[in-house]
Order: sequence, then C-alpha cells, then structure tokens
Amino acid sequence: GIAYHNQNNIAVATVYGKPYFKFIKMLQFLQMNYDSILPEEVNDSDNRVILTTVREAPKIASNLVLYDDEFDADPTVIKGLITQKLESGIHESSLIIGIDPGNRVGLSVFYFQKEIESSTYTTLDELIPHVVKILAALKAERKIIKIGNGNMKIARQIITLLNLSFCSHFELEFVDEHKTSLKIKNYNKRGERDKMSAKYISQREGYRHLVLPLSRTG
Repeated sequence: GIAYHNQNNIAVATVYGKPYFKFIKMLQFLQMNYDSILPEEVNDSDNRVILTTVREAPKIASNLVLYDDEFDADPTVIKGLITQKLESGIHESSLIIGIDPGNRVGLSVFYFQKEIESSTYTTLDELIPHVVKILAALKAERKIIKIGNGNMKIARQIITLLNLSFCSHFELEFVDEHKTSLKIKNYNKRGERDKMSAKYISQREGYRHLVLPLSRTG
C-alpha cells in the first residue's frame, strides 16, 4: 500500500477526462502536489481537499470538496479556496493584501497566514480587477489591504479605484516603507524586489483606517 506520510494534501477524484485535465492543469500551474484517486477511494477520515465533479460528489463523504466549475476562477482565488479548506480552524481567517506601489506594483496575498500570490503588475488596469476578484471571492473575518507609503500618489489612486470597484468594506493600512527597503536593497532583480517588498509590507503593522464602500458613505 501507499505510505501515508507521503500523502499530498490534495486528491483529484474524478473519472471524467475534461474535469480531470482542468484540475491537474491548474494544480501544475499553481505548483501544488496532488494524488489521483477514484471517487470511491475517498474515505471518511480523508483530510485532503478532494477535487471532483458534482455528479460524483454523492459518493464522497467529505466537507473538503471543491468542484470543477470552481476551477474556472482566477488561479489565486482557487489557491485561496484550497488553502481555506486545508487551514480552516487552524489559523484565523484573515485575508491580507500587501501592495508596494510604484511604476511596477508588487503584490503579496496572504490568506489564513499562507502566501497565495506573489507577483508584480505594470498597470493599475490589471491590478485593480485582480485584487477586487480576490476580495470578493475569498471569505474572511478580516480583509486588510496594507499599502506602502513610498509613493502616496499611486497608493491613493489604488485605494480610490478599489473603493469604487469593490462594494464592501475592508481595512486599510499605510505601512512605512523605509523600514522594508533596507532589507531588500541588495535585491537587484527589479521584479523580485517589488514582490519581496510587497511581502514585507503585508507583514508589517501600519496606521489602520476602515474603508467603507462609497455607496455607504454617500
């Protein structure tokens, strides 16, 4: 039999070709390891996230199920949904989005204390809809946006655009970037530096404001 300590946290459990390839393509893209099993091989004590289809789900007694249609979402959202299933009850449900504003914007997303995205964006047109998707799709008791104060003009633009396009409240912190830039001065690759900087920003405490949607503040 399989040695259980090697078991991956994710199991793809479907006999249908299209959903199967959809699952594994996304998992490979997210660089997440998985096992392939048959739906009937899922047991009650299985504490893996089970990826399957609605048709096959009745065979599966687990509340850790995600369906193939949920895999049409943004990759970060999918990684978040998997993380939520795995971490729920272990860590507090917080969604922290660290943003390093500049000509190139660094983004770092932590959900249930796990980093689910680290990336850079060259335009706010790409960044804003992406962040809104994440804020809207991932449930959390607290949603906090931490933004570096190194470029307040861009920081304010980002906040205004987010506030216009996301219809719920979130907490906002401006984080002093001077302290983060010391740590990553030696990082010469620009993109990597923006990512690292966003990650530091997401981990720091800043001045906190509660941002209410414009619809509520009139």
